[in-house]
Parts: sequence; structure tokens; C-alpha cells
Amino acid sequence: MAGCCGHEARFDGVSAAYKRRLWIVIAINAGMFAVEMGAGQMAGSQALKADALDFLGDALTYGISLAVIGTSLSTRALAALAKGISLLMMGMWVFGSTVYHVFVLGVPQAEVMGVIGFMALAANVTSVLLLAAYKDGDANVRSVWLCSRNDAIGNVAVMIAALGVWGTATGWPDLIVAGIMAGLFLNSAWQILVQAIQERREDLAHQH
Repeated sequence: MAGCCGHEARFDGVSAAYKRRLWIVIAINAGMFAVEMGAGQMAGSQALKADALDFLGDALTYGISLAVIGTSLSTRALAALAKGISLLMMGMWVFGSTVYHVFVLGVPQAEVMGVIGFMALAANVTSVLLLAAYKDGDANVRSVWLCSRNDAIGNVAVMIAALGVWGTATGWPDLIVAGIMAGLFLNSAWQILVQAIQERREDLAHQH
């Protein structure tokens, strides 16, 4: 974890079992991005679109993670920095588009939100269980865990939003949840960036 002792060797992803699990998780995330973005457009749900974007970000994140496994700590830290910045940008996009939707309100379709939210939750719980054993690795490995965990939380939130939309017949619960998810993106981006910068400094210090 980010707070663990710098002298302890953190898991760096060099494991055939870990790589196999990453490939499975990449396939799950890419598939759910397509399903959820289409459903978000159809239902007019900002929370579903925000969650779909998270799936896309995760598929790309896991691809980068796979590509840099086995490289130097400095390279892995740079990859984690890039992922942290992209997560930051996604958070800002979701936040900005949510603010925009406040002024162009339409009521999303709660039924579609609920069904797709449940499918997405099942996909993410599978990903979290596959990656749980590796959650305390280096910044590169840890960013994969944080993204999976965020997704599972996001899906529960989408289903809560669906209930809220159904119960109130307004779009506000959808927008509130999209705003919370934007905050989650930003928080995770901060954690990844801090750990990646710390690991890059450690690597540069060892080189000198």
C-alpha cells in the first residue's frame, strides 16, 4: 500500500498468473464499456455514461499495466503517473458534464439503469475477486486494484441512483451519483500520482 515501508519489496506484476488475470479483466472491462455506453445513451443516464467511461479507462489502464510489467521501477512509476493523470482528466470530464446536465435536465430511464448497473456490478465484482490478492503491489499494480474497486463502488451507486430516479421521477439522483463518481476518480488519481512520484524518487535515489 502507499503507506508501507519503502524498503519492502512490493509486488511488481511479474507473474504468469497475474498476467492471465489481467487479460481476463481487460476483456470484461472492454465489453462492459460498449454495453454501458450504449445503455447510457439509450436511457439518458449520466451516471451510466460516467461508469462506462470508467470501464474504458480501466481497460486502457490494465493494458498499460500489462505492457510495463518487468520494466524498471522508474518506467512503471511513469506508467502509473500517466494513468493517474488520465484518471484525473476523466474525473474532471464527468464532473463538468454532470454540471452541464443540471441545466439540461431530462429524467433517465430507471429500469435500464438498474439492469445495466446490476450487470456491471457482477462484472466488477469478478474483476475485484481476480485481483484482490495483488492489491498491495507497486504503483502500477495498485492502480489496477484501485480502478477495479472504484468500479464496484460505482455500480452500487448507479443502482442506488436508479432507485432514486424511479422513486422521485427526477434526474437529480442520477446527477448526484455521477458527481460522487467524479470525486472517486479524482481521489484515486491523487493516490496513484502520490505513490508513483514517491516510487520514481526512490528509484532515482538508488541509481545515484
